[in-house]
Amino acid sequence: MSLLTSKNIGNEKELFSNVFSLIWNLFIIYVCYSLCRLTFLLENFRLFSENLTGEYALNMFGAGIIFDTTAILYSNALFILLFLLPFHWKENATFYKVVRWIFTVVNGFFLISNLVDCVYFRFSGRRTTMSVFQEFSNEGGGNLASIFMDEFISHWYLVVLAAVFCYAIYKLYRAPRNIPVYSKWQYYLIQTVTLLVAILFTVFGMRGGMTTATRPITISNANQYVDRPLDAGVVLNTPFSIFRTLGKKAFIVPDYMPESEALAVYSPVHVPADSVQFKPMNVVVIIWESFTKEFVGKLNPDLDNGTYKGYTPFIDSLLTKSLSFTYTYANGRKSIEGMPSVLSSIPSFVEPFFLTPASLNDVSSIAGELTKNKGYYSAFFHGAMNGSMGFQAFARSVGFTDYYGRTEYNEDPRYHGDDDFDGTWAIWDEEFLQYYCDKMTEFKQPFVTSVFTASSHHPFAIPACYEGKFPDGPTPLQRCIGYTDHALQLFFEKASRQPWFNNTLFVITADHTSFGTYPEYMTDLGLYSVPILFYAPGMPELRGMEDKIVEQIDIMPTVLGLLGYDRPYISFGQDALQTPAAEKFSVNNVMGTNVYQFVKGDYMIQFDGEKVLKAYRYRTDRLLKDDVKDTMPQDTLRAMETQVKSFIQQYMQRMNSNDLVYRE
Repeated sequence: MSLLTSKNIGNEKELFSNVFSLIWNLFIIYVCYSLCRLTFLLENFRLFSENLTGEYALNMFGAGIIFDTTAILYSNALFILLFLLPFHWKENATFYKVVRWIFTVVNGFFLISNLVDCVYFRFSGRRTTMSVFQEFSNEGGGNLASIFMDEFISHWYLVVLAAVFCYAIYKLYRAPRNIPVYSKWQYYLIQTVTLLVAILFTVFGMRGGMTTATRPITISNANQYVDRPLDAGVVLNTPFSIFRTLGKKAFIVPDYMPESEALAVYSPVHVPADSVQFKPMNVVVIIWESFTKEFVGKLNPDLDNGTYKGYTPFIDSLLTKSLSFTYTYANGRKSIEGMPSVLSSIPSFVEPFFLTPASLNDVSSIAGELTKNKGYYSAFFHGAMNGSMGFQAFARSVGFTDYYGRTEYNEDPRYHGDDDFDGTWAIWDEEFLQYYCDKMTEFKQPFVTSVFTASSHHPFAIPACYEGKFPDGPTPLQRCIGYTDHALQLFFEKASRQPWFNNTLFVITADHTSFGTYPEYMTDLGLYSVPILFYAPGMPELRGMEDKIVEQIDIMPTVLGLLGYDRPYISFGQDALQTPAAEKFSVNNVMGTNVYQFVKGDYMIQFDGEKVLKAYRYRTDRLLKDDVKDTMPQDTLRAMETQVKSFIQQYMQRMNSNDLVYRE
């Protein structure tokens, strides 16, 4: 029966019952978002506790309401429209029952996405954006289902909380009881005016402000409410991050300076000296899953008052025969960011490179340069299902001749096929690295290869035969690191007996870090600290610890420099050996916040694309406690800001113009 009846006449107090009901329903969602934020903070408390005070937490929660408003209004736009539609025929119980279910399902979905990020954040360091759906698009359903099931079991309380949220918003939902009017024209007038006012406030809320001068708030706006970029994860919410990256162009070219001036400050074009002589050495690049610098005892002589042993005895021993550097960093926080950085000298800004349209550009790599111009054979190895994480596509696109994955491993009669599968992701590292060594012995020299390990990936399992063999740490990851360290020892023992060994340059690094357990590895800079080793048995002079800043994108130009590569190429990194220490720098983008961290000399600055936010003396202030932006030499600050601007501008420009390879 219609609610628009003569029985309602004179019941003036319920004239705007739909408006009050709407406000109540949205208030419920605001409360749920705040509870999700509290859950997020508690679940990741160790990551934020260092800088957390009661006042700071309240400020972040207060700022979070701004971003919650945008997310709530975007996700409830249809609900608001249906609730206020100026049509008298909708005033019946059936219509509002449908609206109730739309309200429950839509908000339930986005609240669950917030709770999922309570767990996923510790792996990504950022709120989930649209790129995540692309990131896992190549994964088999079984892998993901297994991981999700493990997480559901481990975090059962979040599943319960999600059910409570869904039940609460359904039960507490309030539909208009009546719409009393004296005539239809009055009903339509009131409903239309109410809808127009609601639309106005909805648009303001979506934009994040009520003036025409207000630009729609973005993810990066969260930085103005926090002391460090990582804390922006508390201010933001997952639905907002998804909405703000939906259909967005990844690379926007800033107009910081004329192109000629930018090139004078920094150039990604590498032109070799006429005197270089090419040495056709084999190149082996080992990318170790989640290999944080914290795990290596020899790289942390000051931890635990000098008693820290770490979890990598083999890497410790290899460091005595390798070249490494005091300050070594990743350029991203995910595997799909590590691969382009290590192999193609392409850092990850804004979004992971090969999840953007720029991934279709012509791109070079260590393998691409050596295969195309020096006749090398090249191959990429990853023990997961072929196509996993998009690695196969990327390897092929940057010039690797062949790809060896789980399929090829299973076809090799020397090994045990899926009996060596870890049950979730890939072939165990020990077996797959042995296979890797055997295959290289079959290759024609010179060759360039790369392998991506997998056993230190979530869910952090090791083979049953090794249970109890490797030291446990604060998390299950540490024993996995010990296992892969052992697998690498066996690999090098076997490789040392091969005819190609003495003429090979080995590079060992990580794809990205994991969240640390020591405070210095939980800072905005510490979260990017990874080992980078260069080891060449035939070059005993290549050893020691140089006091330089080196990052993943420096690997490609350093390798090509060691080989005496005599052709021009594009690389965003620097040759770590040929570049003076005073000129070496590192740059990364704190994903999810769009803050750039630029490290050079004695300082690190944080730049948000428009201005320098903070500066630190990172060498002595390892916990990044003291902002010295206003007290450091201002000419140094301006020079660093200019250089990072030049870097960003040329990066964005080259991405959009498909200018990532050298063209004669």
